Amino acid sequence: MNMRFQPPVRTVADLLHRLGDIPANRVRCNPVPGTATVEDLVREENRGCELVDETLVEKAMGVRESLLAFHLGGLLMPLVREQNLGIITGPDGSYEVLLGLVRLSDVAFVSWDRLPGRRVPDEPIPNVVPDLAVEVLSVSNTIGEMLRKRGEYFRAGVRLVWEIDPRARTVRVYTSEAAFTDLTAADTLDGGAVLPGFTLPLAQLFAELDRHG
Repeated sequence: MNMRFQPPVRTVADLLHRLGDIPANRVRCNPVPGTATVEDLVREENRGCELVDETLVEKAMGVRESLLAFHLGGLLMPLVREQNLGIITGPDGSYEVLLGLVRLSDVAFVSWDRLPGRRVPDEPIPNVVPDLAVEVLSVSNTIGEMLRKRGEYFRAGVRLVWEIDPRARTVRVYTSEAAFTDLTAADTLDGGAVLPGFTLPLAQLFAELDRHG
């Protein structure tokens, strides 16, 4: 593979480490790592991928993660709609948060002030930075990957990051790259200055995983 990186990588192991020590089966080889573009993400076969270091990386996701993300988005929507604060998108909503870096938050809130013309973007992958980015952790998400992703989010201008762990049933709330608060199912999540007025007992969120027929 003719990888083009700055600084260069010599091996596949170097590439995986650069991406946060993620599993190799999440890295697409077509196009060749180090050569992918935003335009490649628009292709149907690349749906569900992020663009990191000119490399297509499959978003880690599963049914439980998708269920929680969809449920949370539905809980956020009434406040956002009633107060006309902006838009809520799900895990197929891609944003070019930095030049050449495309991330797919599992849930994102974008205020009207951050949207060109204060309207829903026409582009499939707009150059827009969410106010809130929510990541529902999958088993293949690594510590290094999430560390890198948080750093990118806050450098881009994201104001709030929620990392939800469906197995531990915890939420880590980041207000900066280094400042965080850990919440359990016994606690209540709130929107802080980003979504004032939003509160959610986490027992209600995680109860979605216990529903059965």
